[in-house]
Amino acid sequence: MRLDFCRMLSSGITSLKQIKYLGKFTLFYLEKPDIKISMELYFTDRDQLYFDGYNIGKSVEAIWGDTDYEYTYILEPEEVDKFYQIFNLAPGDKSGLLFALKQRFSGNKAYSLFGEFMNANHIAYTALSWS
Repeated sequence: MRLDFCRMLSSGITSLKQIKYLGKFTLFYLEKPDIKISMELYFTDRDQLYFDGYNIGKSVEAIWGDTDYEYTYILEPEEVDKFYQIFNLAPGDKSGLLFALKQRFSGNKAYSLFGEFMNANHIAYTALSWS
């Protein structure tokens, strides 16, 4: 299944109210003539936490042999619950969690750093990538 993330724009979120309304939280967005990168966090209707990343462009093709590269972490609700204690948040405070994750994992290395953090804290996840 091909997901079209290239249309995602930086959300410019400045308050927790906006996070709840928009549903997605942009960790990183870059657009240059040879590459476009977006990384977002969001909750599904089944309370899974998704980290979706998408890179597209000539630079991606030079590395991966295809013009796009997609990568995802999927966390089940019982694993997401571990974050609330780690960040000293009330259980179920999704907006607070997205905000805390944005503060810690924004930038071009967000995917790698988030994976390392989950490994260090024994948080189970499914990692997918495809080009």
